[in-house]
Amino acid sequence: MTVTQNRTEIHNLTPIERQARYWNDESQAFDAIYSHRKSALSNWLDRVFRRDMYERFRFAVERSQPIAGRTVLDLGCGSGRYVVALAEAGASRVLGIDIAPRMLELARELAAEHGVADRCEFQLTDVLGLDAGAGPGFDVVLAIGLFDYIRDPAPALSKIRAVTAGRAIISFPRLLTWRALPRKLRLALRGCEVHFYSRAAILRLLNETGFSLQEIRRVGKLDCVVAVPGVAASGRQDPALVTAQSQ
Repeated sequence: MTVTQNRTEIHNLTPIERQARYWNDESQAFDAIYSHRKSALSNWLDRVFRRDMYERFRFAVERSQPIAGRTVLDLGCGSGRYVVALAEAGASRVLGIDIAPRMLELARELAAEHGVADRCEFQLTDVLGLDAGAGPGFDVVLAIGLFDYIRDPAPALSKIRAVTAGRAIISFPRLLTWRALPRKLRLALRGCEVHFYSRAAILRLLNETGFSLQEIRRVGKLDCVVAVPGVAASGRQDPALVTAQSQ
């Protein structure tokens, strides 16, 4: 297939089909960021340039505690690293969804490898297509690295609100960082949209979709949020709940 034919084929796909194609192609490389099955140089580059990914992982796992005996929904679960980590920490049920079949293959293999497959389920769908039988009522809902790729975030966040019984832990890529434009251009060449958010836009989305903010923390070039279902927020931030704004 020529480059021109490939671009035409990508152009004819829906945005979600383009993203699924991109993540299918990138599944092994993405998982290697966590497995470290790559050269010493590549691992060093990951520690330098993908530090945010490791820090958001720690943030999500820590904010999920206590997790023993609780239920988890991981939206955009990728290769299953969060699913397996929380199952190993004692979650009674973890459901991961993703739009990329190859990612889910890796996730199922990882769950089996770690001996937690009996408590891990996987579903091929996007957020809005999530089977209603899967919730509501999850104690913890993760949306890490999800809103980067969602063109219209409000309906997705409303769906998350509907299936959250306890807390939602969400990451948003920050708008004005040096990596935003290069990343947008690089992924556009692969047919994959990426979106960025100001702090004000995040707070407005939480307000509009009926979440109450518990914490918002700057994690490198991300804003990571812990929110709980509640009445629509006033749009004003409680300084005691908003941490590390200037870091």
